[in-house]
Amino acid sequence: MGKVTIDPVTRVEGHLRVSTETKGGTIHQARVAGEMYRGFEQILAGRDPLDAPVITQRICGVCPVSHAIASSRCVENALELPPPLSGKLLRNLILGANFLQSHILHFYQLSALDFLNIEGILSLKTRDPQLQELKGWVVQELDSNRILPAAPFLPRLKGDYPADLSWTQNLLSHYLQALDMRRKAHSMIALLGWKVPHVASIVPGGVTCTPTYGELEAFRGHLYILRRFIESVYLPDVMATAKQFPDYTRLGTGLRRFLAFGAFPEAEGDWLPSGTVDSRSFSSLREGEIREETAYSWYVDAPEQETSLPDPEKEGAYSWIKAPRYGGKACEVGPLARLIVAYHAGQPSVKEMVDDCMNRLRLNHSALKSVFGRHLARALEAQLLARRMEVWLDQIDPETSHVAEYVPRSQGSGSGLIEAPRGALGHWITIAEGRIATYQCMVPSTWNFSPMGGRKDPGPVESALLGTPVARDSQGLEAARVVRSFDPCIACAVH
Repeated sequence: MGKVTIDPVTRVEGHLRVSTETKGGTIHQARVAGEMYRGFEQILAGRDPLDAPVITQRICGVCPVSHAIASSRCVENALELPPPLSGKLLRNLILGANFLQSHILHFYQLSALDFLNIEGILSLKTRDPQLQELKGWVVQELDSNRILPAAPFLPRLKGDYPADLSWTQNLLSHYLQALDMRRKAHSMIALLGWKVPHVASIVPGGVTCTPTYGELEAFRGHLYILRRFIESVYLPDVMATAKQFPDYTRLGTGLRRFLAFGAFPEAEGDWLPSGTVDSRSFSSLREGEIREETAYSWYVDAPEQETSLPDPEKEGAYSWIKAPRYGGKACEVGPLARLIVAYHAGQPSVKEMVDDCMNRLRLNHSALKSVFGRHLARALEAQLLARRMEVWLDQIDPETSHVAEYVPRSQGSGSGLIEAPRGALGHWITIAEGRIATYQCMVPSTWNFSPMGGRKDPGPVESALLGTPVARDSQGLEAARVVRSFDPCIACAVH
């Protein structure tokens, strides 16, 4: 029996430890642990409800827009303050730009290095000036006396990297191009959100910005370039990487139980539907089935709707992440969950794109529930979303108001359920005497990276790691590939 612990897992947001035990060449036990405590829910107690969207955005610098919208929506529901449709559409555009930036970041800057033969850059013969500069920098770093030269490219875990240098060159070139695409997505957020990260225009009641025609056209110009990159570079790169590593279209399957809260409201309802899929059976979302357990988390068990207090000495606990459950069961959330829920809900654009992509890869649909299924789901969602954002952009009238008048109330309670780039996000608030009495967040990585629940059932990532084959001298690369396919944001998970 072998044991491998990765601590910390790098190229993720936050502090994550993954411990595995192998038997017969495969992982047969896994534990994932969030290793820090933050306490945003306690920070919010006693504050004005208007503070919630401002403060909760500070949970994460990668997906602050999601927290701004979820927080605003829970306050809106508590105060009976519905935003106008134009405010919802502007939120969709800001959130959509955040999705595109996050998905591109995840594949190129956070995950691609698990598959790239980065040492092959030393043998590259290229006329690409950016790659020549990168190669020269790596050589210079390796000749230096730095403790960790050429970070984040090196050091790397030992493993099966491809020998195809042309593929490596192509992906490295796009790694650099992706940085510019992310910059454009950030510019789009700033045009309508006023700044990024931590936008200023999203408030309970809608969006306070009044974009000019020029700003909307600037947004459209960036979106056009991003859409071309997604369709001609990002999606083809994911598909090419899947062909380089066919085993990972079968590994990392996990629970096969998926949950989505729905996102991007339009006049007729959410563009991405809410619901659950379990054993290929679609069910509508029932908010009352959502619970949070702390049996193996460092928290004192608390009644529903009360904030859990930390208990770092709790016997048997091993994580600062709580264990959300739906109907008492762990569920995977994220782009793959959204894709599968939308597919089984019968959304035509999703079904058409998924069917076409799987046919081109010559894979059946079961391959979606895998490491590369998650990468592919992000790329497909980015393509779908970039197209839909053009529709929302056409519906924005700069001459109209995008925010409802804020009318405070002394008491109320409400929830805000949306989708963040990494999955289902929920905020819950109770207001008493005009102040926040309790506040709760359930964040995507809290779902995916949860420890065991009260039934000793493993969380989604722990389940996905089980059965993963590992090399005899493995340093954990196989596990890291599975873990990063979920796009962990542990600062969010522990909030």
